[in-house]
Amino acid sequence: MKTIFREYDIRGIYPHELYDKRVQAIGFLLGEHIVNYFKKPDLKVAIGYDARVHSKQLFEWLAQGFAKAGVEVLNLGLVATPVAYFTLFEGGKQIAASVMITGSHNPKEYNGFKITLDKKPFFGDEIYALGEEVEKILQAKISTIAMTHITEVNYLECYIQYLTQAFKHLQGLQIPLTLDCGNGVAGVGIAPILNRLNIAYDGLYMNPDGEFPNHHPDPTEEKNLIEIKQKVTQKGGVGFAFDGDGDRIAVITPKRVLKGDELAIIFAKHIPNPVVVGEVKCSMNMYNEINRIGRAYMYKTGHSNIKTKIKELNASLGAEVSGHLFFNDRYFGYDDAIYAALRVLELMQKGVDLDREIESLPVLYSTDELKIQTTEESKFSIIATFRERLHHPPSYFPPFEDVINVDGVRINFEEGWALIRASNTTPMLVTRFESYKQENLKIYEKAMHRLLQEINNSSQYS
Repeated sequence: MKTIFREYDIRGIYPHELYDKRVQAIGFLLGEHIVNYFKKPDLKVAIGYDARVHSKQLFEWLAQGFAKAGVEVLNLGLVATPVAYFTLFEGGKQIAASVMITGSHNPKEYNGFKITLDKKPFFGDEIYALGEEVEKILQAKISTIAMTHITEVNYLECYIQYLTQAFKHLQGLQIPLTLDCGNGVAGVGIAPILNRLNIAYDGLYMNPDGEFPNHHPDPTEEKNLIEIKQKVTQKGGVGFAFDGDGDRIAVITPKRVLKGDELAIIFAKHIPNPVVVGEVKCSMNMYNEINRIGRAYMYKTGHSNIKTKIKELNASLGAEVSGHLFFNDRYFGYDDAIYAALRVLELMQKGVDLDREIESLPVLYSTDELKIQTTEESKFSIIATFRERLHHPPSYFPPFEDVINVDGVRINFEEGWALIRASNTTPMLVTRFESYKQENLKIYEKAMHRLLQEINNSSQYS
């Protein structure tokens, strides 16, 4: 049970881990937390859901729990995750919290909850404590909760109107444009906005379908980008591929797929005195280039972590390699792939050549995220042991300059870096390597895997 309560959201398999009593308990305890936090009556929670076939059922159970706690439920319906965030900023003071029911990019049997309270992520110790309380309620065998009145609201239309107005200067933009929504929910937001701005596009898999019949909605996987890359190569212009809940984007040109940290460099050049928060997986180029024109900060991976750091620093922008982009410049500081797509179109309208911008950077060689299967129970302990072993590294390990422990272990070598961290959403260790010399990637990777193997062979993790 504890494995579904993760660092920055709740995520599990339906119906084995996310079933009626457990989801009702989550709603009830979140409702109580909201009441205790605000200490005032007539509080509301806005709940939206993605296209997964069990999302509506989870909505009903969650709403029952909130009702028992005395919190009114606003049904956002089928929306992208940014719409749920948007309600807290533009929906009035009585909306105390939002919950997005989504499995994001996970396999279709997964689902979960992204929680925002008082415009701030509900994550980390708060989620872990919630998990402990849920377990206590389940042991007490709570009684069935009756269904309650739910208020249907259309904040999706408010969101569409807001972004259409914010980007009215794009009206009639003529550029070859391809979208791939992967049968997730991004299409319900981006399509009406582009239509109202009279921007033509070629759409792939725009209709929400929780079976994901064409390809999985994860734009970090190259196999999911085959069709959109073909389209953009043929037509030119630009392509946008979205994840299942519309908070991550891949930007495709005829030459390349731009990652989140590469986009951050380009965006930062068009923000006065930019302050940018990146994650530990971001490229050396991002930190070096942004520090030339502003300030870049390295922080933990995870949408909740980045949003929290942006608020703390009043940063302009946040970025993750995976395509989470958080604009606090002219926006609200949360990750919104639909908004990010419009900002890309804005740059192109100004004449920015995305490929030329990337080609002007120092040449770096890097791997994608390389994942190592492990278990939920052992992944963090393995990282702790790995970190400890680096205090007295083995003779085969390349000399390094320093180690950054903000999230996992990022080892800085003279000509590059290596990262190993525990995934907060899967039972995986995640590694990534980058260097000015391609041959160094294998050297770093081989040394890291050898040390991991030694740790496995000498411990209970094997």
